[in-house]
Amino acid sequence: MRIGILSYPMLFEREDGVQQQVRETIRALVRLGAQEGSGIAVELVNPYASRLEQFDLIHVFSATHGNQRLVEAAVEQGVPVVLTPLIAPGWNRASGTSARAADHRLGNLTSWNVQSGYAQTRRALQQASLIVALGEAEKQAIGAGFLIDSERVRVLPNGVNPALLAADGELFRKRTGMLGPFALMAGPISPYQNQLAMAQAMAALSLPLVLVGEAGERDQDYLRALRTVRGLTCLGALRQDEAMLASTYAAAALCIAPGDGQGTALALREALAAGCPMLIARDSPLSLAGAGFALARVDWNDTDAQQRAVLRLLVSPPPREQVRALVRGDSWERVARQLAACYAQLHEARQGALACP
Repeated sequence: MRIGILSYPMLFEREDGVQQQVRETIRALVRLGAQEGSGIAVELVNPYASRLEQFDLIHVFSATHGNQRLVEAAVEQGVPVVLTPLIAPGWNRASGTSARAADHRLGNLTSWNVQSGYAQTRRALQQASLIVALGEAEKQAIGAGFLIDSERVRVLPNGVNPALLAADGELFRKRTGMLGPFALMAGPISPYQNQLAMAQAMAALSLPLVLVGEAGERDQDYLRALRTVRGLTCLGALRQDEAMLASTYAAAALCIAPGDGQGTALALREALAAGCPMLIARDSPLSLAGAGFALARVDWNDTDAQQRAVLRLLVSPPPREQVRALVRGDSWERVARQLAACYAQLHEARQGALACP
């Protein structure tokens, strides 16, 4: 069974969670395919040199950036599509209704020559053979916001890098010279992530804040404002230095989720894998059974509550091994096996349909 992996063309031009997810998924599937009798061959598709009909199945990551055309092209050629849409868990029935109304108005104004991003995403979801959500919150958002039948959605959380499970903070301390406790925020640097407010709140506690991530060109002024805050350290993107990234997570006293309450599921699980407790928004979609001791939930506009929660984690930190245990079983090998089962099911269904007269 030949599997093609696809996403938007600029995916590998910057380091982010989606890129890491695609890379780790491919690695795990290739390792699985190398096992005797697996029957799986996986490759990253070059759309300029290959035709989709040459594959038994394609797996598309992200339902945005024009990827609905990839799904449509595969469907037109009779190739089953697994779609990992990466839908923001904030979508609900109300926002979906508003988006469809806006899309209808846009269509009327442009004689249906222009499609909204919502319409394109919904089209991709409608045409995919199977949809893979990273958590129950995303599955609910797909159903409520885009009116997709829940029976077509499978929940398969991301895996975690095993290096995080064994990481310690020695490399971080050696390179930075920071020996005391600090808070960590990982992700793109922008006003949407609220790093500036959190930096000011941590400065009031005299707790250093370390940022891992890059600022885009339009957010350089925001980055300059951040650099004026006392106790702030910007390490930049560390995706190409996995050992340093793992050590940074392991050295942190706590990790602060992005200010929008969403964050990337991958980054949140990475922090837990390194034994790092988290400060997250009260309405965050992150949900793990028995994880209450490692997740301090607060209202994201309540600075006093944030500071009290941070102080509690500093005074009574949860045991790191207990935090790591929350995600210890979530390997990329597990992800690969579950995806392979999904691929096989779709492939068998297609073969059965082709055999029918």
